[in-house]
Amino acid sequence: MRILILGGGWFLGRTLASDALARGWEVTLFNRGRSGMPVPGAARVTGDRTRQDDLKALAGYGPWDATIDTSAYEPADVSRVLTALGSAAGRYALVSTVSAYRDWPEKPVNEQSAVWPSRADIRETDDDIKDMPERFQYGVLKAGCELAARRAEAGSLIVRPGVILGPGEYVGRMSTLLARAKRGGRWLVPGPPQQPIQPVDVRDVSAFILDRVEADDGATYNLTAPEGFATYRDLVNACLSATGGTADLVWVDPRWLTEQGVGQWTEIPLWRTAAGTWCVDGGQAAVAGFHCRPLAVTVLDAWSAAQEQPPVPHPRQAEHGLNAAHEQELLRRWDAAVLSGRG
Repeated sequence: MRILILGGGWFLGRTLASDALARGWEVTLFNRGRSGMPVPGAARVTGDRTRQDDLKALAGYGPWDATIDTSAYEPADVSRVLTALGSAAGRYALVSTVSAYRDWPEKPVNEQSAVWPSRADIRETDDDIKDMPERFQYGVLKAGCELAARRAEAGSLIVRPGVILGPGEYVGRMSTLLARAKRGGRWLVPGPPQQPIQPVDVRDVSAFILDRVEADDGATYNLTAPEGFATYRDLVNACLSATGGTADLVWVDPRWLTEQGVGQWTEIPLWRTAAGTWCVDGGQAAVAGFHCRPLAVTVLDAWSAAQEQPPVPHPRQAEHGLNAAHEQELLRRWDAAVLSGRG
């Protein structure tokens, strides 16, 4: 097969390119060339997807059997590509997000759940969304990207991953947890230990997308781990095992953490109290062949990869993790609350 990957220098895009090459496919990467690293064996076309001249030049490298879009943010990002490439794009595979669901993370969702009302021409600066909280705005824009993708001449495949972890993850969730495990000492962690979680490995996401592209699939799938896959305790223990760290785990009541103003999803990565956070139904993808490797393998491989090549710098990395001094202060307060019977 011949595939075009929009993005391809970081994390999922890079994994897709490497995996496709391993299958003997021809791969073209289109990105601005400002970050990330070249993928040996892949053709690289440098350009900006917001520039019509760059997209027109890109079309000359086609046609492709499929275009995999890992980097669309606004619907216009999708529409410009589809207009410029036309039938040369082949099947269009859009990497969307569970944030496209209107009720996530407050409620459980499946592929039939309502997505955010949106438009195929909506923009971040439009009056009806510019004042929304950032996470809602992101969902509306991604829902608009899905609408735009469905206009592809050869049809579209849409995947909605939850949290993707593994080698090369650059957002900061994995690196923050691993660094904290390595540091050891008394580690403040959110209870309950048995809280189910559903992260997926970037390599499993890549394999599924490539399989579905090869099958010329035009369905929509949630990509999350199955029920009973892992718990927050499993995640913490995997980080300790991978790094060789030792820690005294202090499991803290999540309601108390919320009262203290601790940032969910950021200051404590992958912790969120909303009921639907880890209740995303991935059964449809499982039937189609999506398989999740053990979380401990994902964590260990992420740690090993980071020792060889640190994740690319990204602004979001600074959002993650508790300042060490703040963590110690929280532990002191928690100890006092437990002694007084309020913990």
